[in-house]
Amino acid sequence: MPRVQLTFNAAARPDPLAAISTELPDEEFRILSSHPTDNGILGLVELDTQESDTVIQHFEDAPKMSYEVLHNDGQTVVIQYRIPETESNRALRASGILPRFPAHLQDGWLTAEHTAAHERVSQFPTEMDAAGIPYQIQSITHAHDPTELLTARQHEIITEAVERGYYDNPRACTLTELAEGFGVNPSAASGVLHRAEETIIKEAIGESTGEVDESGEPK
Repeated sequence: MPRVQLTFNAAARPDPLAAISTELPDEEFRILSSHPTDNGILGLVELDTQESDTVIQHFEDAPKMSYEVLHNDGQTVVIQYRIPETESNRALRASGILPRFPAHLQDGWLTAEHTAAHERVSQFPTEMDAAGIPYQIQSITHAHDPTELLTARQHEIITEAVERGYYDNPRACTLTELAEGFGVNPSAASGVLHRAEETIIKEAIGESTGEVDESGEPK
């Protein structure tokens, strides 16, 4: 499933949290979670700041927002908030793109990595344009889980091996014990594990040695 790096102007449409960030443009808001509820969006945001009292006052003054300070030590403040559902959130949901947290919000612009099915990626610009929200697609990477390449038998045995502690140090389960659970001899179990391990390792190494651009970053 592709991973899409998006940046969009959350303050372009009514959004109490984005509005606060435009009033405090030097502060970086780390959105730790955000999910829809029956009463809007419930989120959790964290800031490293020397002006925690000022930040909290902005939350106090913000319309259409309720909040609770969960932590404030004078350097880091964590706030749980609830706001009405925003146009940007509706656009993301309509396009089927799911955010991965934390997301970063500064001066009204929100940057986050999202996951989406292949057919959904092309729908995102349509939804954002319809909502009148400026955006940039920073990158699209086609990552997938190496275990998806395993056969059903390989996946079954290697999952059982992990759950029973075969790969722990020290091992909590021997190869013989693992094989007995599947009614096969240790040699057969070893062969299945070896082929599964080879597939996962080669896929992981293949991804990490992909092409890079002139700056040395992966393309």
